[in-house]
Amino acid sequence: MLQCTAVTHVPYAEALLALATMEGGPEHPPDAVEPEEFVLCELGDHDESAEHAGHLWTADTPDDQDLWLLWSGTGAHRVHRLGMLRLCPAVLRELATRTVTTCAFFDHHPGPHSFSVTDPLGDLIAAHVHSEVRRLISEGDAPDAPGEPDAPGTPDAPGTFNGPGAPGRPDTPDVPDTDAP
Repeated sequence: MLQCTAVTHVPYAEALLALATMEGGPEHPPDAVEPEEFVLCELGDHDESAEHAGHLWTADTPDDQDLWLLWSGTGAHRVHRLGMLRLCPAVLRELATRTVTTCAFFDHHPGPHSFSVTDPLGDLIAAHVHSEVRRLISEGDAPDAPGEPDAPGTPDAPGTFNGPGAPGRPDTPDVPDTDAP
């Protein structure tokens, strides 16, 4: 099933208050939510009788409760509420791969579990990123793997160089960089 496409503005003052007063909330709530932040409904596509829901914070508590923003209606008739909701206990077990996927939604959510909901925009972005990586690799322009040193004569970072004559290299003297004849 496709993901719902409903979007809403996060009520900033209410979200800050909920984050500041919740058990297992962030140490500095303004770092967790922005004043002009929006959330996308994470549930599967549903009719207007079900509330939309966006996850705001994963609480650090032993009882597995997270902060969710739930809303219904549109325009001037939109109603928001914030709730600490228990996680859905559903799991998907794939015997062939021996993987276990837990539902990322709240308990008693409407519609299918998160492992049955697809995000077409997220899939499109991932496909674009993968095609760009394949293109870069095929053209030989792929960035170095993390932790690998640059080849001699390649720039390290803006303003630095690790090739022959580079400042600080023990095998070459420091040579001033000048265009004078």
